[in-house]
Amino acid sequence: MNIIIAPDSFKGSLSAAEATEAIRQGIRAVLPEAETVGLPLADGGEGTVEALVSATHGRFMTTKVTGPLGEPVEARWGILGDDVTAVIEMAAACGLPLVPAEKRNPLITTTYGTGELIRAALGAGCTKLVIGIGGSATNDGGAGMAQALGAELLDADGRPIGRGGEALARLEKIRTEHMDERLSRLQVKVASDVSNPLCGPEGASAIYGPQKGATPEMVELLEGALAHYAEIIERDLGIEVKDLAGAGAAGGLGAGLMAFLNAEMHRGVALVLETVGFEEYLAAADLVITGEGKIDFQTGFGKALAGVGALAKKHRVPVVAIAGAVEVGPEELSDLGISAAVAALSGPMGEAEAMARAAELVQETTERIMRLLLLGEKIGRQMGGEVR
Repeated sequence: MNIIIAPDSFKGSLSAAEATEAIRQGIRAVLPEAETVGLPLADGGEGTVEALVSATHGRFMTTKVTGPLGEPVEARWGILGDDVTAVIEMAAACGLPLVPAEKRNPLITTTYGTGELIRAALGAGCTKLVIGIGGSATNDGGAGMAQALGAELLDADGRPIGRGGEALARLEKIRTEHMDERLSRLQVKVASDVSNPLCGPEGASAIYGPQKGATPEMVELLEGALAHYAEIIERDLGIEVKDLAGAGAAGGLGAGLMAFLNAEMHRGVALVLETVGFEEYLAAADLVITGEGKIDFQTGFGKALAGVGALAKKHRVPVVAIAGAVEVGPEELSDLGISAAVAALSGPMGEAEAMARAAELVQETTERIMRLLLLGEKIGRQMGGEVR
């Protein structure tokens, strides 16, 4: 039997790679001769670097970069097994958890550190980049990222405007002739499930600014600054970003990546599945085992399990999901392409204990699943049919 093991992380308890190993141990305990392929997954947000590096047998890197408030931070990123694709989470350099609640101010936070991570990837010889852009503390339209890569954002006197979303209101000229020339050979794919435009009532400032500490007055200021920024980008770079779907992701970093790096926007889980070659492995698979912390109504909205189920259904490969809690019925699971879902909790148990024992519980649940599959196969033989 050929089995693909492709879980997302179990938030707060197991990384996707740890969940993959727990499932593998459960399979081996019951069916040691089974062939397994481990493809730990993510949906483009937190855990994307670990999932993609682990799935492709790549390597992790750490680079000291500029944090969202200008302080140095150690940011983890990775190079995939092909040695030419870098994977970055912008939150590692500019994420909201890096800013204490009392210091959150999207007028001044910057994506400069994200640009420094991209520069580090170029220095490592990478020609492809996958970047997850969830969880930002910024609202600068990716201007800081561009500045770190050599773009000049100048005011009316020809001086640099500085960093942060507020500074964009002073922008009068963009010059890109001194940007890192290696960028011309870099293919950039952005993992994001945000389709918001840069500006307007559904834009970066109005929807996400308050989460980053913006008052109503700040939101109004940032909205005007980003609209002005979009006008200068259109005039100087010839790219209209204001209303592009996804331009408002990560405080407008989506717009900056498209404007300065000609990036392509992708749904997070779809890009992750493509990068690990999930569909190619399905051709020889008899079963997929996936999982995440909870399966509920949100699972169908861009989560890793929904992506796994859709592709497996296309190839007629059954999928069994493991979760801490399963809050949807068989019909909803079938719509997601999931044949069955099994809760990992074997009895009454507090949340703290369940999270502490997550690896053990996932392994035991996998063992139960495998024994049930063997029982189904035996019954099928006795009835003269085939159970798949």
